Amino acid sequence: MTPQQIDLVKATVPVLRENGVALTGYFYNRMLGNNPDLKETFNMGHQRSGAQAQALAGAVLAYAENIEDPSVLLPVVELIAHKHVSLNIQAPDYNIVGENLLHSISEVLSISMDDPLIGAWAAAYGQLADLFISTEKAIYDQHQQTKGSWLGWRNFKIAKKVQESSEITSFYLQPADGGALPKYEAGQYISVRVFVEELGLKQPRQYTLSTSPQADYLRISVKREDQKGDFVPGWVSNTLHSLPEGSEIEVSAPTGNFYLIDSNKRNVFISGGVGLTPMIAMLNQLVTQDMPQPVTFIHACRSKQVHAMHQHIQDLKAKYPRLSTFTAYEFPHAGDKLGEDYDVAGRLDLSSLDSALLPVNADYYLCGPMPFMAEQQKALVARGIPAENIHSEAFGTGGVKH
Repeated sequence: MTPQQIDLVKATVPVLRENGVALTGYFYNRMLGNNPDLKETFNMGHQRSGAQAQALAGAVLAYAENIEDPSVLLPVVELIAHKHVSLNIQAPDYNIVGENLLHSISEVLSISMDDPLIGAWAAAYGQLADLFISTEKAIYDQHQQTKGSWLGWRNFKIAKKVQESSEITSFYLQPADGGALPKYEAGQYISVRVFVEELGLKQPRQYTLSTSPQADYLRISVKREDQKGDFVPGWVSNTLHSLPEGSEIEVSAPTGNFYLIDSNKRNVFISGGVGLTPMIAMLNQLVTQDMPQPVTFIHACRSKQVHAMHQHIQDLKAKYPRLSTFTAYEFPHAGDKLGEDYDVAGRLDLSSLDSALLPVNADYYLCGPMPFMAEQQKALVARGIPAENIHSEAFGTGGVKH
């Protein structure tokens, strides 16, 4: 990019701060209207809620603010690249996105496509697209070189469904072709794609693999998103829960950069709600190695009724003295037993925990809704846990830095 183009992009920062969501909302409507086949790639639930437009607006603003040194955005690029690979996004797709983005800027700002600002954003987008394409190519190449892995979508059969709580069901998925499965990193995720009757099209969603690598199945544990107030039911989660055993769904290969880093170090897992799924995978991975170091497993949810895999954790705790647990129920039921089912009523407050549960020299893994994540991150730093030892994954279109 020329210095003049960089200055033009930087000059749009105030506009993006003020009207970024309007621009990205317009962009998505334009692109999906012109390319309806992409509706089977994009999460239409996030389109419906506006979350996708908000996430993209934040990303575009961050890029414009750092246009002189985009390298500071590399951790975010890596995070998004894994998501793109999981959705089988390919290099030519960037041409479609770029064309619609530039026309959206032109149309929303009422400027000609010949305006130097469009040329500046074309150069900026080309630079960013090249970065994503090269990052994603490295991930695709890694999948190609991994025994049992695959590219794109592969048909899997729902071999077994196990209800883990009143909201969460585990799905045991086996390849319809009977082929091999890859050894993935505990904490990684897959995309699944199902036909949603209400939409009349397929929809993808990403779910963490909820156990360590197995020879003949993948397992995801999915929360059924019911209607709550203004929140409408989740299209894909409800479709999945309604599918009988034996049904086939499409699955992408395991990927993601949030996973267990060092099994020979002390590890602390902190989760909220269905955010315990990667933590269970990491814990199960440590079990395969006979839990070489002490582990702390901290979980927060509403009550025992929605506490998935509670018995699994209790069984592991009885078998492995190195496993310590702490559970907070925000709204315990009358039958929930304090001291047996949970340790404290109310929201999780890390500042009140014994220091033995939160050692300074451990790796910390956090997963849950964004407000929960922010609260735990702040509490850990306040307790003297080095920020570089805290690894996080949040739900939704983006996330806390991994």
